[in-house]
Amino acid sequence: MNADSRDGIPDGWQPAPLGDICDIQAGGPALRRSEGAPDGVPLVRPADLRHRRISPEPGMPHVSPERSRDFRRHRLVADDILVSRTGTVGRAALVTAHEQDWLYNSHLLRVRPYDPAQSLYLVAYLARRATADWLESRAVGTTGMRSITVRTLSDLPVLLPPVEQQRDIGAALAAIDEKIRAHEDIVRTTGALRDTLSDLLMSGQRPPRP
Repeated sequence: MNADSRDGIPDGWQPAPLGDICDIQAGGPALRRSEGAPDGVPLVRPADLRHRRISPEPGMPHVSPERSRDFRRHRLVADDILVSRTGTVGRAALVTAHEQDWLYNSHLLRVRPYDPAQSLYLVAYLARRATADWLESRAVGTTGMRSITVRTLSDLPVLLPPVEQQRDIGAALAAIDEKIRAHEDIVRTTGALRDTLSDLLMSGQRPPRP
């Protein structure tokens, strides 16, 4: 169903702008590489959003504990949703308890559902191709530097089934995402093993027998 559609809505489902059911806030610090701290509060970037979860890329920046106090309102809590504001606009990820109190940078928007029970459904809805197309069509700026605003994301029309159905839909899609992440971990680990074995074999060495 197109995100703009108002026809053919199933019984019991209701359309609502995302801003009516969530608090949406713009991103936090724009940290330069030289300002990073070896220890401190992790700062989430769009590159860290993968398969609807936060999966930190190597070199994830950290904000010093002292400076992080200036960004208390940009602290994440479990069941928040992060949405990329620039680049590939609309990429979404759910914040879990593991990322509690992390920060997010200026290229992300934070979506906090007024009812946390809706988070799994909403992150799945935000991840839909139709939603990405709707946001991309309303992004502003030049190619490669397009972005969306809090107002644009707030205006996004969302179709809401009854809460129990939201939970079922969100849980089913989250389970699939978990399988995707598990298979990616296997592929990554097996690839690293293959590279190591290749180096050994092509240098005339034999790998140790198990």
